[in-house]
Amino acid sequence: MKHLLFSSLLAASAAAGLLSRDHVRRGYGSHHIARQADASCGTSGSVYSKDGGFRSVLYVTNWGIYGAKFLPSDIPVSEITHVQYAFADIREDGSVVSSDEWADTQKIFAGSSAPPGGGGGANGTKDAYGMVGRLYRLKQQNRHLKVLLSVGGYTWSPKFEPVAADATKRATFVSTAVKLMGDWGMDGLDIDWEYPDTAAKNANSVSLLADLRKGLDDYAAQHAPGYRFTLSFPAPAGPDHYRAFNFKAMDASLDFWSVMAFDFAGNWDNTTGHQANVFPEPSTPLATKASIDQAVADYVAGGVPPGKLNVGIPLYGRSFDKTTGLGKPYTPSTAGSLDGQAAIWLYKDLPRAGATVLYDDVAKATYTFDNSTGQLVSYDDKKSAQFKSQYIKEKGLGGVMFWEASQDKNNSASMVRSVAGWLEELQCSQNLLSYPGSQYNNIRTNMGKGNA
Repeated sequence: MKHLLFSSLLAASAAAGLLSRDHVRRGYGSHHIARQADASCGTSGSVYSKDGGFRSVLYVTNWGIYGAKFLPSDIPVSEITHVQYAFADIREDGSVVSSDEWADTQKIFAGSSAPPGGGGGANGTKDAYGMVGRLYRLKQQNRHLKVLLSVGGYTWSPKFEPVAADATKRATFVSTAVKLMGDWGMDGLDIDWEYPDTAAKNANSVSLLADLRKGLDDYAAQHAPGYRFTLSFPAPAGPDHYRAFNFKAMDASLDFWSVMAFDFAGNWDNTTGHQANVFPEPSTPLATKASIDQAVADYVAGGVPPGKLNVGIPLYGRSFDKTTGLGKPYTPSTAGSLDGQAAIWLYKDLPRAGATVLYDDVAKATYTFDNSTGQLVSYDDKKSAQFKSQYIKEKGLGGVMFWEASQDKNNSASMVRSVAGWLEELQCSQNLLSYPGSQYNNIRTNMGKGNA
């Protein structure tokens, strides 16, 4: 994603000739962990409900298998409703294509078997391995789990504008995106365009989303009658980026929006600040230049139903060095969790040793401060995320989104697991396993079980 995206590939993967990416991102009550859900959602002991519930949307990247060594088996499938698989690339003619074929469909994970040479199926047919094959298996095992193909991302977002503005290229985008989704056995598309923030760009985004909605519906009519493929949009939380939005026109094509409610402050600013605060803090206005509450209010005022809005939670923090506190001057950080990505600290690496965890009870935002070094890190911890869970429920919003899976902590310390418990009830609608038009034999035959 997202406002920021940083590389999680290390030099070893680059040396091996692998595609490098610069993407990352992107009520209180008793806590409990969601239990495994199967085809019978909403059964006793499950937090999944057929009658409602919240979305828990988790971005999973195709580069996470490299530096982060994040595997499909690490996805907390029992605490989420949707995986957004990031990212597919866009060619100049509008074609939507794999950004890393080895990671997407060719890598043989431990425990998998493949014919000699890999990648082939029976009788000369082709099977999908890699992340795509494993995500499909997770769908088989967890019928509440939907997987969407996310297209674009921050780095490739400039490719959207010339495609969306040209009817021929737009048609190519739609046909190839829908085909790739079907080939990979996925449940919809996520359009990560950052950002259609002028009147002309936004008008073209409306056309693109409308064409995609029709393309998905046409695909369903041919291959999966009665099934609705999901179309989602990760949306900016900064007013400068959404001021030109025709909310109603965009919303007509979308199933949900995920508000990227982070990166409100960073090393582009002159002063320190909260990067993901819920409310403004009048006593330190330089520390809260934007807020989740303002973005939510503006989207709803523009015509987006509250239940279609997810609130984004970052699984990373932003640091400011040699400062004296919030809203104060600082020295840009030169270090971070990942090589070459200064001022970014993954949630699993926070809080840093020697830092004191503090909470701004007005802004509803967590940060740390190290008195010995003057480093301030703005991030979400369980306290701030717990308040956001309460806020989502009280405002009648649709759920939560996380950027991104490899940055979370494990087990009981997991932010994703914790928020699932605080939301208490997650949405459940059955995914699709029947893709008779897939070019991949194992997906076309439901991993050998026939179409289902």
